[in-house]
Formats: sequence, C-alpha cells, structure tokens
Amino acid sequence: MIFSESKIYTSIIGLFSKGQERSVKAKKNILFSFLIKGLSIAISLILVPLTINYVNTTRYGIWLTLSSIIGWFVFFDIGLTQGLRNKFAEAKANGNHSLAQIYVSTTYALLAIIFFGVWLLFMGVNFFLDWSKILNVSGSMEREVTILAIIVFSYFCLNFVFNIITTVNTANQQPARSSLISVTGQILSLAIVVLLVKTTEGSLIKLALAFCLSPLLVLFLANLLLYNGVYKQYRPKFSKVDFSYSKSLFNLGLTFFIIQFANILQFQSANIIIAQNFGVAEVTSYQIVYRYFGVMIMVFTIFLTPFWSASTEAFLKNDIQWIKNAIKRYNQLNIIMVVIGLIMLVSSGTVYRLWLGEGKVHIDFILSLCGFLFFNTSVFGGKYVSFLNGISALRIQFWASVISPFLYILVTLILLKYFHMGVYSLFIAAIIANFNTYIIAPIQYHQIIIRNKRGIWVK
Repeated sequence: MIFSESKIYTSIIGLFSKGQERSVKAKKNILFSFLIKGLSIAISLILVPLTINYVNTTRYGIWLTLSSIIGWFVFFDIGLTQGLRNKFAEAKANGNHSLAQIYVSTTYALLAIIFFGVWLLFMGVNFFLDWSKILNVSGSMEREVTILAIIVFSYFCLNFVFNIITTVNTANQQPARSSLISVTGQILSLAIVVLLVKTTEGSLIKLALAFCLSPLLVLFLANLLLYNGVYKQYRPKFSKVDFSYSKSLFNLGLTFFIIQFANILQFQSANIIIAQNFGVAEVTSYQIVYRYFGVMIMVFTIFLTPFWSASTEAFLKNDIQWIKNAIKRYNQLNIIMVVIGLIMLVSSGTVYRLWLGEGKVHIDFILSLCGFLFFNTSVFGGKYVSFLNGISALRIQFWASVISPFLYILVTLILLKYFHMGVYSLFIAAIIANFNTYIIAPIQYHQIIIRNKRGIWVK
C-alpha cells in the first residue's frame, strides 16, 4: 500500500515536472490556475444570489446594464495590452529583457495618458446624461444611477492601468499569478458584500464600492510587490518610456482592438438591447444563463491561457510538433467539455432553483439551450483563435471582426422585430456572428500548421 501510494505520488510529480520546459511551465500554471479559478467560480456563483437578495432583481439588472454600457470604454485601450502581450513574449523569447522593459514602461505611460483624458471627458459629459432614461428606470433613481456611473467609470479607468501587471504575468506564461490577483479581489469583494448584507439595507452605491474598490486595492498592491520582486528587471520607469515603440504597439494593438470590438459589442450591447426590449429584469435572466454556462469557458480558459504566449515562443523557434500536440490535447479536452455542458443543460432548471432560490428568477429552457450552444462554439474555436493570436496571424480575423458586429446587430433586429423571438435570440445572433471562431480559425490553423502554408494565412 505504501509502495502504491509512493508510486502514485511519483507519477503525479513526474507529470508536472517532466517534458519540455515550455510544457512543464504550462502544466504547472494550469494546475494552480485550476485550483484558483475553482475558487473564483465558487465566489462568482455565491455573489449572484447574495447581490440579488441585497438589492433585488431589478436593481441588480441596473448594475449589470450600467456596467455593460460603461464597459464600452474599454475600446480606448485600443488593444494596447494585447499588443504588449505579444511584444513582451517576443522580446523575452529573444532574450532582450531591456526591450521588454521598454514595452512595459511605454504601455503604462500610454494607458495612463489615454484613460486620464477619457475620465476627464466623461466627468464633463456625465452631468448632461439622464441615466434613468438610458437605463429605462424610474426618474426617482436618476441621482443614484448618476453617482453609480461615476464610481463604475472611475473603476474602469484605473483598472486598465493597474491591470497591465496581469498582461505581463500572462505574457511571461504565468497566468496563475494573474488568477491569484483576480481571486484575491473577489474574496475581498465577497467579504464586504456579506458585511453589507448583514449590516445595511440594499444600496447600489455601496454595492458598487464593494465591487470596484476591492480589486483596485489588490491590483495596486500586486504592482508594488511584483515589480519590486520577480519582475524587477521589467519594472516600469519614466526613463524607459520610449514613445517611438508605441507605433509597433499601436499597429498590433489596433488589429486586436478591432477584433475585441466584435466580442465587446456582442457582450455589452446584449444587456442594453434586452433592457430596451424586455426590461432590466430580463437582463438578470440572460446574465444568469451567461454566467452559468460561462463556467465552461472559465474552465477551458484555465487550460488554454498558457497556450497563447507559449505558441508565440514555439512558432518563433519553429517547434511545430509541440503546437500540433497541444491542439490535439485541447481537442480531447473539448470533447469532455461538451459532455459536461450537456449535464449542465439537463440539470439547469434544478441548479437555478438551488442557486438562486425558488421563484427568484424565471428562466426558460430554450434560453439555457441557446446559451449552451453559444458557449460550445466558443470553446471549440478558442484554441485555434488563441494560437493565431499568439503568432499575430490576425489579418483574416481582423476582416471577420469588421463584419461580425454588423451581422450581429442585423440578425438580432431580424429575430426580434420580424420573428418576435425572446431573449434567447441574442445567443442565436452571437453564434451566427461568431463564424470566425468555429469556421475560419480552424481552417487557418490547418493551412499554417498541417499544410505548412504561409502567405495570407500568417499575416
């Protein structure tokens, strides 16, 4: 028995310590990320019924919708963090640590300038906005939602600057560190929300402060600790800011920006469309399904996150076999995710009742079915998109993303206005508009890796 246990222990250690250095690092990060993300998912699931009971379904819908609207301002990032991710990984793979520090310092400077300007602009415009009409809520809530908008927008601006540290972690093939930072902020938010529930009456303002200040504090501390520790050689410095390198960041970042636009448009505009056509209460139903089946993406992303930067290094070093093996393993994992998704779908009604409480939120099975299909297509194509992002093969994805938002809006309007379909139509439109993920990206990967084609496929 002792021998058996020792053998099992040795096998487990061997699994995470043997193999190519790139693979070992990825496996260790997947293991730690899985543990951390498991905690993150649990906290997210706990927070939903907790916040609904604290502020009620309608007010929770207001919080979600307002967050979605303000989330549009992520566009001012112009893809710089994604550009940094690739440029940092390339510089580090080539052993040029000084260049990596320049990219980090320049990105901090650029985003600080951009978001300070955007924040000033918003503060001036905000006083002329009638948020009660924008959110389709009672005029008596105008002052409350206006203050809420200021809090949430300020959070978004600061978060984008402080969050660069997570990009550096991911580019350095250390996504577990980013997950740890995120889950620490969630734990602090959960603790504060629990305290609010026990000591105060429902307040959107207090809820916003709990959700916004906690992650900012954790990110600020993470920047201080990591840049004075393991990332000391990449610490952002004024002397290392070189705007001549901003062109390469912007060129790559702009492409990522357009690609991100399609994804953000689908996710953020969905809440607004639902609020205007069905009321803010239905935003909650949609988001419950989104978060429930979104667990599939969260789990798959734990395994997938190291692949982006690892594929950058592998492709630069022409290690094609490593990439093939990685995709094969992700396809095997994909099958497991489909089975898990089916189990989640069949048991969704029971899970909603246990999770949220009897009669709290009504969710039709067809909404759950469409959510299941949407996330399965995303999981299937995710590995191919991640590889293409890692090698900066973005041109085809760029043009698909230019088409995608218009297709999404067009299909949504047709389904709502002409076929009079329900909230589930937003998922159907997203699946159709997301054609690059599950059709074009796999074809592009096959041309580059299997058929060894270059030309347009790698641009």
